Amino acid sequence: MTSTVPLAPPTSASPTTPTLDDRIAGALLGAAVGDALGGPVEGRPPEQIVARHGGRITGVVGPWDGADWRTARPIAPYHKGDGHVTDDTLMTHALVRVYGKVRGHLDAYAVADHLVPELIGETRWIPELEAEALPLQRVFLAEKWIVARLHYGHVDPREAGCGNIVNCGAAMYMAPVGLVNAAQPHAAYAEALDVAGAHQSSYGREAAGVFAAAVAAACAPRATPASVVETCLSLAKDGTRAAIEAVCETAARHQDFEAALAPLREAVAPFDTVGPDYRAPSLGARRPSRLHAIEELPIALGMLLVAGGDYRRAVLGSVNYGRDCDSIATMSGALAGALHGERAVPADWATTVAEASRLDLRAPARTLAEVAREVFAQDTDRRRAHEAAFATLAGTP
Repeated sequence: MTSTVPLAPPTSASPTTPTLDDRIAGALLGAAVGDALGGPVEGRPPEQIVARHGGRITGVVGPWDGADWRTARPIAPYHKGDGHVTDDTLMTHALVRVYGKVRGHLDAYAVADHLVPELIGETRWIPELEAEALPLQRVFLAEKWIVARLHYGHVDPREAGCGNIVNCGAAMYMAPVGLVNAAQPHAAYAEALDVAGAHQSSYGREAAGVFAAAVAAACAPRATPASVVETCLSLAKDGTRAAIEAVCETAARHQDFEAALAPLREAVAPFDTVGPDYRAPSLGARRPSRLHAIEELPIALGMLLVAGGDYRRAVLGSVNYGRDCDSIATMSGALAGALHGERAVPADWATTVAEASRLDLRAPARTLAEVAREVFAQDTDRRRAHEAAFATLAGTP
């Protein structure tokens, strides 16, 4: 299958080209802000969002059910809205802390040895609960699976994801893998597949690898939205590749998210197992398949194209798409932030989300930038040792 997504011409480096530190900060901050904006309308279709808010979402909004958020179904007891990040950001930050402990590449065993203790070993401020709690008490059932399989079931970490529902659970927090492997998408893809094996299988695991690769590709000095998509298409397999191609071919015909909302949903629908009613999934929903894909990653890439890489437009398009829009906006926000750096993220949004969530949204970026440099040095040493060994074996000077 040949891609018809148009490639933008490469741009030359300039003094304003974001640095590694700036791209990491932009990606992590951008993901958290996108997550917080999408949280209050998660699971709703676009027409309901318009009816509830009197138009499209343009920034931070309050809970869908207002002051009744503690008891309103189906979200209770989570305070989604008012700038609160969700489990997407909690899991992303937990993975950053794992990198901070390991100071090297991660694999499925790192999930068992370090991510599981992050989820069950220490209370943290959970914005949606407005309380100190174990992260395990907030994450979704698909993430609780990690603890059940690895901590209680002692399953081989590389196989622990088998049997879990297939959704975006692993993909939503894989941005750190792409950032540690900045500008090396093939390595990010392989590492994320290994890490995600402890959490997901099938197209859920595949999406984790492709999203990490997309973030790594977005960090390249002359990256564009189109080059990020081309990287994804070069790596993605089966239904994931087909869904990305279908959505991005549609996205290439639009420059306004308002006009793109329905066409993008129509493009991804054949690959999405959940079905038209997000709150009432089909009987075949979230089961392993080589023909299907999660909805969130293709739509995030599509919105990135529609927006021309602009952070605000990509995230607002993702939020107003509805359905699993907090995860879609997390992904598009990470990609736009990696492309353009922290300056791309509206400062007022970032301040509101950090204050409302009571989180230092920049500290994880500082940790990950340090780890990325250490990993690069380790990789360089290994590569040079291999080059020397191969030269001896091959009899070359």
